[in-house]
Amino acid sequence: MREKHASPRNWTVRAAACALAAGLMLSACGGFEQTFQRGYVVPDGALEQIPVGSSQEQVLIVLGTPSTVATVSGEAFYYISQRGQKAAAFMPQKVIDQRVIAVYFDKQRRVQRLADYGMQDGKIFDFVSRTTPSGGQELSYITYLFKIIGTQ
Repeated sequence: MREKHASPRNWTVRAAACALAAGLMLSACGGFEQTFQRGYVVPDGALEQIPVGSSQEQVLIVLGTPSTVATVSGEAFYYISQRGQKAAAFMPQKVIDQRVIAVYFDKQRRVQRLADYGMQDGKIFDFVSRTTPSGGQELSYITYLFKIIGTQ
């Protein structure tokens, strides 16, 4: 009996098939990262459409229904979001950014101020005023929101 030897062409096809299979397995195991968005996504330019003095109705038209409403020291709307990444389908999701957009109203239901809270250097930071909020009821509530959404 005579043994069949694989031709060079068969080896090339087999090698290409193996390389393709290996590439597919590697991409499924972490060759790419998936990004996930949860909660409210602020449309580009939306905060600029809400100057101080805007009505509560205008805020609802521009930003929509808030994630939560509070009456800490006056009424406030909070829009909560979180971004996460996963290196592979079986890996846990890692939080890479979380934000709380806060719109504070005066007694006449007009915008008193806006805040865009996030984490910077392990502390809650307002990206609008470029400050770290000081103590008090407001900071306690913002800290609570960050704890329930994930990383503090």
